Amino acid sequence: MPPTPSAPPARAVDPLFLALPLRPLADAALDRARQLGVSHADFRLERVRSASWRLRDARPAGSSDSLQLGFAVRVVLDGAWGFAAGVDLTPQAAAQVAEQAVAVARLSAQISRAAGGADVVELAEEPVHRDATWISAYEINPFEVPDAEKTALLADWSSRLLAADGVSHVTASLLTVQENKFYADTAGTVTTQQRIRLHPSLEAVSVDERTGSFESMRTVAPPVGRGWEYLHGTGWDWQDELARIPEYLAEKVQAPSVEAGRYDLVIDPTNLWLTIHESIGHATELDRALGYEAAYAGTSFATFDKLGTLEYGSALMHVTGDRTAEHGLSTIGYDDEGVATQSWDLVKDGVLTGYQLDRRMARLKGLGRSNGCAFADSPAHVPVQRMANVSLQPVADGPDTEGLFAGVQNGLYIVGDRSWSIDMQRYNFQFTGQRAYAIRNGQLAGQVKDFAYQATTTDFWGSMAAVGGPQTYLLGGAFNCGKAQPGQVAAVSHGCPSALFQQVNVLNTQQEAGR
Repeated sequence: MPPTPSAPPARAVDPLFLALPLRPLADAALDRARQLGVSHADFRLERVRSASWRLRDARPAGSSDSLQLGFAVRVVLDGAWGFAAGVDLTPQAAAQVAEQAVAVARLSAQISRAAGGADVVELAEEPVHRDATWISAYEINPFEVPDAEKTALLADWSSRLLAADGVSHVTASLLTVQENKFYADTAGTVTTQQRIRLHPSLEAVSVDERTGSFESMRTVAPPVGRGWEYLHGTGWDWQDELARIPEYLAEKVQAPSVEAGRYDLVIDPTNLWLTIHESIGHATELDRALGYEAAYAGTSFATFDKLGTLEYGSALMHVTGDRTAEHGLSTIGYDDEGVATQSWDLVKDGVLTGYQLDRRMARLKGLGRSNGCAFADSPAHVPVQRMANVSLQPVADGPDTEGLFAGVQNGLYIVGDRSWSIDMQRYNFQFTGQRAYAIRNGQLAGQVKDFAYQATTTDFWGSMAAVGGPQTYLLGGAFNCGKAQPGQVAAVSHGCPSALFQQVNVLNTQQEAGR
């Protein structure tokens, strides 16, 4: 039997969500689907509340607070998917939505047969999880904090930055989400879940009034699956980062433009997480590798025939998929197919060893059980295979970041994410960052700017010559990973240590732009 995720005892599912007619609606939908002859049906009722605040120069510049509430029924009939969604929370409406889903499946099966299609939808086996509850790890629900308190904190932080020499403008933002899901299927699995996530961010801008040129510096604090306590120092030292932002910005304004060429790069976790997301996370989604999915991020060079043989990177490379990491943005107890979530290897000793799966993909390629990557971002959307927390593992006795500098004669230390570009097979890419420091003879030698590093995925990861220890590990991530048509958004974290990459091509972006 798989391990059963357990809920932290101090938290409870929102009673307003539990007061909804969860089981009567599920029973009505699943009973009607059974009557109509489905081989599988699942019911999902979701309430997703999202709120944001934005300040410009310490003054409120916008806010939003939205709530999605509804349910979805997905069925398999005659080897085809059917899906429908509704917002009328009555058993009669749930039964009608089930009928609509069955009608869609029946029509899809007819169309597939008429077109000569041979594929049929079959799902990998999953143990039944009865009456399971899971709640994410947080201390204070941000939706229980008065809005005035949120705005006052952001205004205070903005004012501190504005008071510093050289800071012309400051933008502050805070995004918060509370997600509740109730799931039931015809096999007997019933799960109820709640998770919280939030993302604070501040950016300071310096403007040269004479020339109109400007530079900016954004906080590198990652979005997290934590509560309001995150803004008061749990998991991140905000006071230290805010105090340093003006200093970082002032140095960047005066920094020389980087000289293009090949450098040894020490990449901080605040930057490397995004390279992992784009070059490993998307590339190891099996639906992309098989060509079933191409929206937003394309397909993948890491095709299924290369499983077990593709040399993805150096032998130091150990990358896991993980939907169980504490405070991860993709962390959940059970996915949207009732699969208990897990951790597994994607790349081990530098070789491609696994993919991210949902139940259909796992069965299609004979990979056994799904690793729990099905997710829908709203009750109106069908679950699709979404990214787990894909993370580069540290070396147990690896060096700290300064230890990685020690062996570098001529290099760059790159901190914080900024922009990126990658092709539709996740192979040729370039990334920039918030800050880059020259490394000379093992020591930092001041910032440079206008930099981007460029490589192919396998060359880049093959150049990884040293991996930092657990003391350098950080869980980065994003709220806004896009996939599917109609488009869906998912939040995902990527953990990694600092790491050293040898002789990577560095561009001067000003020269590349012809300036």
